[in-house]
Amino acid sequence: MAARLTDEVTFLGGHVVPPEYTDDPVGYVDLVTGAMLRACAPRARWVDVFCERGAFDEEASRRILTAGQQRGLLARVHGNQLGQGPGVRLAVEVGAASVDHCTYLTTDDVDALAQSAKSRDATVATLLPGVDFSTRRPYPDARALLDAGAVVALASDCNPGSCFTSSVAFCLALAVREMRMTPEEALWAATAGGARALRRDDIGHLSAGARADLALLEAPNPVYLAYRPGVPQVAAVWKGGELVSGTP
Repeated sequence: MAARLTDEVTFLGGHVVPPEYTDDPVGYVDLVTGAMLRACAPRARWVDVFCERGAFDEEASRRILTAGQQRGLLARVHGNQLGQGPGVRLAVEVGAASVDHCTYLTTDDVDALAQSAKSRDATVATLLPGVDFSTRRPYPDARALLDAGAVVALASDCNPGSCFTSSVAFCLALAVREMRMTPEEALWAATAGGARALRRDDIGHLSAGARADLALLEAPNPVYLAYRPGVPQVAAVWKGGELVSGTP
């Protein structure tokens, strides 16, 4: 079970409509919001949906998210990866913690995320440049989001379908080179921004009271994460205050 590895378990029954429901997509949404959710909700913290052309439209996505929220799950959305659509604005509407991808954004999408950032529980734009690298798609306009005041996170999205890298440093380098983020902005997005996307304040920063999850770099400064892509630089790793890898 995923819960053996992380507390951040996500119910993503609403990823794609399986072949056996091709002629009955509403029936599949009924299954996701019914028996499937009842079985999975006690084991999850999040409900997610792929709100995208070819996956779930706005109405179906709203049904899935609302059903999950009614069972106590926090919402997140996969949206605007393959083209412009309602995913970003739906995420803001339902108070989702994060909308992942954000590859294709309109001015209204950027404005919605910027307005959300004014609240304590902002909807974070989680950008996944490794996916865009692997699928040869355009990179998200991180500069427009940051300049508008939106909260931005960076993540690897390691998966065997569209992005099989687990290197966050590589994603940082892509963010700086291809998405016009400064090294400082990229590092914040991958740490504190990621924590915001999880609605957590005990991780993503080094301060009294935070979890001692940290990596020690064999580099003169953090800029090297973006400056030397592909070069191993982690000398040691601590998890919960315990050294789990390397030598300090």
